[in-house]
Amino acid sequence: QVQLVESGGGLVQAGGSLRLSCAASGRTLSTYYMGWFRQAPGKEREFVAGMRWSGGTTSYSDFVKGRFTISRDNAKNTVSLQMNSLKPEDTAIYYCAARGVLNTRYNWWGQGTQVTVSS
Repeated sequence: QVQLVESGGGLVQAGGSLRLSCAASGRTLSTYYMGWFRQAPGKEREFVAGMRWSGGTTSYSDFVKGRFTISRDNAKNTVSLQMNSLKPEDTAIYYCAARGVLNTRYNWWGQGTQVTVSS
């Protein structure tokens, strides 16, 4: 079992920045792949960024490349999403999720944190 708790959401003006954090606990996290997803009102949940907890290649959706950065802090057991140059279309609930590195389905999800970008 993996427990995930997001924090750091809020209201920001377009062009501003926010940093989301995901505190993870439970099983040995080094064998997991961590992802950030988001869901805007009336839209399906979509993948934003991901990385293996043990490090290595990161992955981003095209709509955030060059603006968002995913990272992890082993000492604090957190995965973060630094979001710069925010746009109103980035407004959504952001979720942290985890899956086994050999799995395709994310089994554990946080409760989500609201990000609102005003124009």
